Amino acid sequence: MKKVSLYFFIILIISSCNSVKRVAEKEQLLKTSTIIVDGKKNRNLQLNDYVIQKPNSKLLGLPVSVYFHNIGNPNAPKTPKEWGIQNPKKYTFFKRLFSEKQSIGVANSTIKLNNWFLKNGESPVIIDDFKTKKTVKSLNTYYKTIGFWNNTVVAVKDSLKEKKAAITYHITKNNPVFIDSITTNIPSLTLKTIYERDAVNSFLKKGDQYNQDNFKNEVNRIVKLFRNAGVSNFSDSYIYFDVNDELGLKTNVKTTIAQNAIVTTINGTEKSTPFQIQKITQVNVYTDYTFNKENQPYLDSISYKGIQFFAHEKIKYNPKYLAQSIFIRANQIYSDTLRNLTRNHLKSLNNFKAISINYQTIKDSLLIANIRLTPQKKYSIGAETELTHSNIRKLGFSGKLSVTNRNSFKGAELFKFSFTGSFFNTSTQPGNNSGFFNAWELGVDLSLEIPRFSAPFGLNKFVPKEMSPKTYFSIGTGIQKNIGLDRQTINANINYSWKFNKRKSINLELFNVQYIRNLNNAEYFNIYSSEYNKLVPIAQKFNNFSLTTSNAPEFMNLVKDDRNFQTNNPTEYSDNLNVNNRYAIITSNFIIPTIAYTYTYNNQKTYKDNNFSFFKVRIANAGNLVSLLSNQKNKNGVKTIADTPVAQYFKADIEYKKFWNVSRSSVLGFRSFLGVILAYGNSGIPFTKSYFAGGSNDIRAWKTYELGLGSSPPGLEYNVGNFKFLTSLEYRFDLISSLKGALFIDAGNIWDISNSSFTDEKAKFNSFSSLQQIAVGSGFGARYDFNFLILRLDIGFKTHEPYLSGGKWFKNFNFNNAVYNIGINYPF
Repeated sequence: MKKVSLYFFIILIISSCNSVKRVAEKEQLLKTSTIIVDGKKNRNLQLNDYVIQKPNSKLLGLPVSVYFHNIGNPNAPKTPKEWGIQNPKKYTFFKRLFSEKQSIGVANSTIKLNNWFLKNGESPVIIDDFKTKKTVKSLNTYYKTIGFWNNTVVAVKDSLKEKKAAITYHITKNNPVFIDSITTNIPSLTLKTIYERDAVNSFLKKGDQYNQDNFKNEVNRIVKLFRNAGVSNFSDSYIYFDVNDELGLKTNVKTTIAQNAIVTTINGTEKSTPFQIQKITQVNVYTDYTFNKENQPYLDSISYKGIQFFAHEKIKYNPKYLAQSIFIRANQIYSDTLRNLTRNHLKSLNNFKAISINYQTIKDSLLIANIRLTPQKKYSIGAETELTHSNIRKLGFSGKLSVTNRNSFKGAELFKFSFTGSFFNTSTQPGNNSGFFNAWELGVDLSLEIPRFSAPFGLNKFVPKEMSPKTYFSIGTGIQKNIGLDRQTINANINYSWKFNKRKSINLELFNVQYIRNLNNAEYFNIYSSEYNKLVPIAQKFNNFSLTTSNAPEFMNLVKDDRNFQTNNPTEYSDNLNVNNRYAIITSNFIIPTIAYTYTYNNQKTYKDNNFSFFKVRIANAGNLVSLLSNQKNKNGVKTIADTPVAQYFKADIEYKKFWNVSRSSVLGFRSFLGVILAYGNSGIPFTKSYFAGGSNDIRAWKTYELGLGSSPPGLEYNVGNFKFLTSLEYRFDLISSLKGALFIDAGNIWDISNSSFTDEKAKFNSFSSLQQIAVGSGFGARYDFNFLILRLDIGFKTHEPYLSGGKWFKNFNFNNAVYNIGINYPF
């Protein structure tokens, strides 16, 4: 039955692979739309936005979305009654065999299936001569706006075979127009004085090519200039440009700014009043404003630094702290910038669901600022669920329940209690027969977010409040079961964050302490069987030692302390030290006290912006200060606190991402990462802080922890290093409706740079020649956009394998050796 269904679907696809199947007679499918500018093919993507009709999207040159659409029929019946009239035999057959209800059900199913193909496919783009003429006009207008007033645009339609045609837009720009002179007419002395102070920053320059965008920018500059200088009622409607278009390739520009503002009186009439610089005489803040209580009296009020705070009942916010988010003050001149800064700062508190800032004119030059704040509920409960997937956690379901207490200490603080629980399907572990979800993780966190710097010795003065400084305290604990060796963690954090501007932000982890305790070390050699297999031949040479997974740790210590064995069997002795070292990496408990600095640059305007850059650098030090509190050391010379090793290392991570809009339906993304960890004080590097390679968000042709180090052959359950390089290039494009496609190349590896005697030479990064050990994976993927998340399937093929002898390129480039990655959201 499955084969029949598959054959039927293949027949449907083949039958629909005719892009003109749904194109009527005397109609033509738009195959290509080309723009030729001065004899050269256009490379400016922005110019394509002015073309009204664009060809259907293609995959590898084929209009797959049209084929998909053509499986459906736009003229098919829309109701069961119509379907029955058009298919009387089928309708009667199901009615007699079952019932009329079943016939209607079959009709509805057929109609829904047909509609699904039509909705998720892409209907053929039929050439419309009216839209072609509109495109000609749009292109002509566009070139006029950038100074080519005498441009010509001609559309040529070339008819092709099988009801198809191509349209070419031939554009001749001709010579551009330049600005010859600029004059101003500003009758208002008040406005003229303000304007002349900033005239040097004008976007209109003598000798520049005419460009309408410069005029738009100039309008915005002038409006912002006047409104920030106190003229609150100024708008762009008071600015006029007179452009002389009778001088051939030169033009004169005259900027006129109105002398008076048009004001609507209470009676609805309009009057003209001179522009004036307006000053704020009073600032009122209504801390519990609601529309329903607007006319009710305010029973509580407090004055703080010239700001009047009001509440219908009792003021619940400490004016001292709330005033730090208000940049509008009495006796200031009006400023749009300070108004917007106040609104954004109050919004960032996450305490108010509505913020309104209005100004009341009491005289022509005097204003009262009224700030109305509608608080959110003091207590709120949040619930989140998520499906997760990785190479270790095959399939997971996680949930988070949180309770938030707003304005906890009357300073707009956010106090949050969170409980998280996760259930996973992992690789089967010994003795674990607990069903499909055979692993779990639980966590509890308490956090306090303070919307200002909370620091002693006046350190809060170093970061201006305009940068929205915040202090974050948190403490939490978590426990894992059947994930690795089982683990318990305790975390405590004090973080400071602030924003230089919309693009740049800083995060300072002043106190970040993590305690990691492994709960099930006895299972190490059962879980990591490849490590146990390495010890078997060593045990045979060590007086035929009766080795088991239980006594393996004891055996490694016996071998390590036996100098005769070291002399007589140096290779086996070294192998034992290597296994013992990897055992210590996984099983060691650690206290990790970290201080870290993170700088982030992100110029993405909105989440829909696909043309942006992202840069992030994080520098961290672990153990440098906390270790001064303890002089205790263990037998390996590592500093300890309460017999637990203190991790000591320096770590630096640098990440860069860049995205480009290739077309209206495709994006090119680039990602690069470089990380290094340097341990000191005889400390090891905690497993959780080490680098790994492979996985659905990394080098996708290898599984998580599978790749590395260097040219070391695979086969171990895990590989971690202290130096990592990763880079990726991914081309993302639309397929059908919410289904997206991707082509990608990943490259990178991990190495060891500690010069440890336990490390094999193949795993070390010695010089730039080690870059020859970079692994390369390539592949393709499909993503389905559910709006709230993106479900991703990426197939990675091993393209360059540095550990192979002989040919390293494309040796295992096939589906048998491919890695199938299921992920949530994009890999970067």
